[in-house]
Formats: sequence, C-alpha cells, structure tokens
Amino acid sequence: MSDASVNPRRPVPQKPPNSPNSPTSQTPPHQVLPIHLRLDDSDSPGDVIDALFLSRFTSGEQPYSRGSSLDSVKAGLTLLPPDATVLRSVREKNRSSLLAEGDGWTILISRWNRGADVTVSSVSDELAERVLGQSVDGAEDEPEPQSDEVSMGFWYVSPRRGPHRTTRQISAKTWAEVRGNYTAPVADAMDGLMKLTPDGITGRLMLLHGPPGTGKTSALRTLARSWRNWCQVDCVLDPERLFTDVGYLMDIAIGEDDGASGGRWRLLLLEDCDELIRGQAKHQTGQALSRLLNLTDGLLGQGRNVLVGITTNEDLERLHPAVVRPGRCLARIEVGPLTRGEATAWLGTSEGIAREGATLAQLYALRRGTSPTIPSPTSAASSDGLYL
Repeated sequence: MSDASVNPRRPVPQKPPNSPNSPTSQTPPHQVLPIHLRLDDSDSPGDVIDALFLSRFTSGEQPYSRGSSLDSVKAGLTLLPPDATVLRSVREKNRSSLLAEGDGWTILISRWNRGADVTVSSVSDELAERVLGQSVDGAEDEPEPQSDEVSMGFWYVSPRRGPHRTTRQISAKTWAEVRGNYTAPVADAMDGLMKLTPDGITGRLMLLHGPPGTGKTSALRTLARSWRNWCQVDCVLDPERLFTDVGYLMDIAIGEDDGASGGRWRLLLLEDCDELIRGQAKHQTGQALSRLLNLTDGLLGQGRNVLVGITTNEDLERLHPAVVRPGRCLARIEVGPLTRGEATAWLGTSEGIAREGATLAQLYALRRGTSPTIPSPTSAASSDGLYL
C-alpha cells in the first residue's frame, strides 16, 4: 500500500460546494450570515413594522435601498407613492409608521410632529430612486421665517430684590441686512463672528472698540440674533458694580437660562467699560479687572459656558495688556467709521460727508436731514442713538 493511501476509517473532510470560503460560492449573503429577529412584550407595533420592512432587503429579494429625511412635511400629505398598497399602519403618541408596497418595491414612512423619514427597498436602484422621488419630491414645506426679534436678558441690582434679571424682546436685523453699515475690514471680521458655533470658540472675551456712533451696539444685537440657537445673550446694566460686588458676580456667573437645555452658552454684554479695561484699570478699580479676567479664563469661569463681550470707545493702545493678550480674546475688532467712498455709496450722495468719512450715526442723521453739516468721525457725536 502506497503512502498516498487513505485510511477508510478517517474520511477526508470535504468542503460543501457552496461554502463561503469557496471562490465559486453562490450562497446568498443572508444565508452566509443569517439574521434572527425575536419579538417579546417589550417590543412595539412600530418595531414589527421596522422588522417587516428590513426582511425583503435582508433576504435579497429587494437588494437596493434609498432614503430621505424631511424636516417639515406639507400639511395633508401622506407621502405614499401612486399605486401603493398599505400593509401595516401604526400610530404611537407623537409618532406614526406606515408600511406599503408596490410592484417590486416596499416603502417605510416614519413620521413625528412635522418631520418624516422615508426609506425604500426595491429590486433595482433605478426603481428605488424613482419611488423615493414620488414620495418626497415637493413634499417638504418651506421653513418658517425667523422672527426679527430676539430674547435678551438684562441684569441689574434692585434696591429691594438684589441682583435681578428681566427679559425683553429686542428687534434685530440679519447680518446680511446690516453688513453694509460697516467699513470693509470690520465687515470681514464680523463675517466669521456671525457664523461662529460652540466648536469654534477659542477664547472667552470679545472686545469691540472704536469711536462713538460706529454701530457697536447694533452689531451686538445682530450677533444675538445670529447666535440665538446656541447662546443666550444678557446685558449687564450696571457693569461698574458687577466686579466690585462678589455676590452680584456669583449670581450672574451661575446665571439663568430661560429653561434652555444644559450646555447652552451665555454671552454677558458690558457696554462702555472704559474705566474697567484701560491701562490704569487695576490701580483705579482694585480687584475688578482681576475678577473680569477670572470670569473669562480663571477658576470662576471653569465649568461655565460664559463669554464676556465688552464695548469701549478707548483706543486699543490704551487698553490693559492683560485684556488684549493673545489667547484671551475670542474676537478683538476695532469698529471704525466708513470711508468717504463707502459712506457715499451708503447715503447715495457725498453731500455733507467729511473727507475722512462718516460714522453710522452721522449717516443716519444725514438721511433724516437733521445734520447737514457733521463733525469728523474722530469727535464724539451727541446724537448717536442706538449706533454706539
């Protein structure tokens, strides 16, 4: 007997012809990796519909799938394609599920409030795309226009109640509407600030400085509107007291969020804080400057999603170096007057515009016809109104 002989008591194992390891295997994927679904009393009718929809895709009967999500479905639409036959329908509190089929396709429509998820499985990719389009094309409603008003908080110390916060609805235009009110370098700098999200925050202090009447306050109102989805904006009406009264500071640091979900940011606005942040601030105001810096990047600010926005008429060179050091400021923007060319384009005429340009407040005065002759932008205007 040769060495190649085989012991009949120990048969050589043979691979089945359709083994997954065989290069010529034709075994369907659902047989290679079978899927078992078990339902018990913890499952809902909606879970059954999901399982029934997946079955045809899993088995390979309908191996192509397409899906889409709609944020707001037009009223009265069922999202069912033509010639659809409803197989299952479930309503559960604020959600509903609908399973339907047609020739060579199955559709699952899950709806909640005004939104919907639509998924189609089909025998071909082209058919899945066509059926999905029949369901969702033109079905999404136009988003509701955002209000021109934004909710802002106002902090102050009440003689009777101590630190107190009240809210008001403030009118604020979009950045696209007011961008032309600012000279080109300022508008470019503000572009990034208006689009900022929490992921892009690199500092806790925002500084807007420049002459009166250039539109710093107007820009902050627009910023409150641009950030309203993730940031609550509060204005401190008595900032000179905030950093000298520890109890007041702690109340504001803890804050109130109007019932918003955790993690929402807050922006505290301190307007015209020249004495607080100029170069001699620490000598003149004691610990006030130190407490401001502690709120932005010290122990007081730890664990608090708090930004501090300050407006001032001071030149940058006169500000305290601790305030403007690199890494502390999220933004440091000098809001200056429009150039003569920009001011002329804004007003539509050069009449009354000084050679060095004009502030926003001066341009509005010219438009109203109340100031045919205006001082230079470097001098303080007495009627700057809301464009401080």
